[in-house]
Amino acid sequence: MNIAVRYYSRSGNTKGVAEAIAKGVGVEAISVDSEDSKINEDVDVLFVGGALYAYGLDKHLKTYLSELDGSKVKKAVVFSTSWISKHSIDLIKKGLSEKNIPVEEEYFYSKSAPTDAVLKEAEEFGKKMAV
Repeated sequence: MNIAVRYYSRSGNTKGVAEAIAKGVGVEAISVDSEDSKINEDVDVLFVGGALYAYGLDKHLKTYLSELDGSKVKKAVVFSTSWISKHSIDLIKKGLSEKNIPVEEEYFYSKSAPTDAVLKEAEEFGKKMAV
């Protein structure tokens, strides 16, 4: 099974969750502003995460979602961290759906900085959703 984890993080909170999910599924988490983030081959499960910035997604994540080749992704799973609300989940799901990528209803969310226990939950979430 081919699995990818992509994220954008300003504070490091979403990066921490992305790395925990990636650890759970045995891949590397890659920031969407990295040259290595493009999906060039078919992916069975794409984990995508980001946070809410000024009630929207950061431009890096918005651009990544708009340029994503939906034909290469079998399904997507969303995760997020934020201090305010879970609205980023809806925005990421919307961006993926606009690319005709099936998106799992279940998502992972951490309010504020993730603790060790939350990171362990994220790792287990990755394992559970990577089927």
